[in-house]
Amino acid sequence: MQRSAPGTGAALSGSNAGGATADPAIAQSATVAAPQTGAGPARLAFVLAGGGSLGAVQAGMLAELIANDLRPDLVVGVSAGALNGAFLAHDPSSATIERMVALWTGVRTRDVLGLSFGSLLALVGLRSHFAHARGVRQLLERELPYRQIEAARVPLHLVAAEQHTGVEVLLSRGDLIEAVLASTAIPGVFPPVAIGGRTLVDGVVATGTPISTAVRLGATRLIIVPCGFTCVGRAIPRHPIGRAMHAFALLGARQLRTDFENYGARAELHLVPPLCPMAQSPYDYSQGAALIAAARTATRRWLDRGGLESAEFPPEFLPHTHP
Repeated sequence: MQRSAPGTGAALSGSNAGGATADPAIAQSATVAAPQTGAGPARLAFVLAGGGSLGAVQAGMLAELIANDLRPDLVVGVSAGALNGAFLAHDPSSATIERMVALWTGVRTRDVLGLSFGSLLALVGLRSHFAHARGVRQLLERELPYRQIEAARVPLHLVAAEQHTGVEVLLSRGDLIEAVLASTAIPGVFPPVAIGGRTLVDGVVATGTPISTAVRLGATRLIIVPCGFTCVGRAIPRHPIGRAMHAFALLGARQLRTDFENYGARAELHLVPPLCPMAQSPYDYSQGAALIAAARTATRRWLDRGGLESAEFPPEFLPHTHP
């Protein structure tokens, strides 16, 4: 069963497989900026990757970027980065960071994953997903101070994927909560979301870190803010949902390296290094405060060492494990 957005839904950008064209009304309303040309001022994008509960790490990184007076011209987010991006784009200030820290510190696994008796139906093939998204929806309805994507003070673009083709779908207008739910709908874990006639799932299926999306939107300087991945072998979760979330994190990390290499000549890229070693599972939401504190310390150190003057790909993102 899929959830359908009420009302008009979000504006979509993306191509259909097989040469089919998108709904003209949807295509015309998509708010995709043309890339800038010439020697105009740099457009700074915060590019926010996914990573389940490791979104707390990303919140800590963002806290230090904001504390250093860095303000984006646009925000592009996918999966957990879509959730963080929705908050940040409303008002990239210390007050917003405090709200995000409170959210990641207070949330628990049961609040996010919403496992229930109905989860058993997925085990016998009678339901397409293990968890419902009511907890995430309630959290967003309670904490987000606005409801339409275009109401953000900083242009906000959230990435989802079309369920049947894996094509990237960019959500730039419309219902914010439905867009965040679509971008975070891990296949098999959460139900897909229907928006604008398309059935959407987690954007990591299409792009683990939307560097290419930000470049297409006209960004010339990108600060890529990851969540990282579990690299301590004993911490890799045994729970099937945890393993699915871990696999998504690895998928995003691998694609990040490829995109970093492919787009380094087209834009100025700066990648905040992830926490390493990482012994936290993306399935476990109980350590938000500790992750935020560790990420703030590491990001502050990176900034102090001239991280924003370097285009180096952090070695912590290369495939590796710790005992």
